[in-house]
Amino acid sequence: MTLPSRDELRDHLVRTRIAGDVATSRENNLDHYRSLANRDPRHMFGLSLGEGWSYRDILELMAKSAGVVADPGHREGQDTIDPDRTIDATEAMGDVIAGVLRTENPRILLATGHPTGLLVIHLALARLARERGATLLGPAEDWTYWGSGFGRKRKIRYLDDVAMLDDRGAFVHTHDAAPMEAMIAEMGDDRPDLVIADHGWAGAAGEAGILTVGFADSNDPALFVGEAEGKIAVTVPLDDNVLPRDYAPLIRYLVARVVSGL
Repeated sequence: MTLPSRDELRDHLVRTRIAGDVATSRENNLDHYRSLANRDPRHMFGLSLGEGWSYRDILELMAKSAGVVADPGHREGQDTIDPDRTIDATEAMGDVIAGVLRTENPRILLATGHPTGLLVIHLALARLARERGATLLGPAEDWTYWGSGFGRKRKIRYLDDVAMLDDRGAFVHTHDAAPMEAMIAEMGDDRPDLVIADHGWAGAAGEAGILTVGFADSNDPALFVGEAEGKIAVTVPLDDNVLPRDYAPLIRYLVARVVSGL
């Protein structure tokens, strides 16, 4: 498949609503910004926040980092992700991944809380990392816990070296940080050189001081705050649950960026 140019990728992101006028509503975005400002654990993704992150601070950061509407008076209806910010962050992520792959015997851990969307990106990055000689880690496989919002245990399970949360044979959506915290605890001092993840998987890794890059939707501000505080190296803003095939041009662009840096 052909590599899209930057302009072609921008057009594709807008057409598929990965960026541009995204499906996430303004009301949902603002509600999550307020929840993070109130330090709701469900929205912190395993990160501890420094002082000063008020609702207005978070909205200002999200306008800068993700391209949501900056006007606090815009309270309902359409919200946006700036496709150029998505592309810029994708390029920055590729540079970080390439930098790790250039090192001797790199060790990488991948995980996703969005198996119906972002999994395809993680699988592509896992293939690339293996091809380039990286060791992909799989700690705490089959570790189980009682999480919030469901009445039975869930467990960590891997598919082609990408960690996800399993619920009786089905990979499920999660924002929880606990699975990554369990993985880090099992690894002890033998930590990865890089974590590629999203949601609580990324937040917990960044909080632990591991070099981390991640993906986040416009209603998931925690990773952007983590990036602003220096705990997350790069956060790519995008709609995290469009049709998996629609991520294909973004994947090709990201993989090409990594390869160009090797």
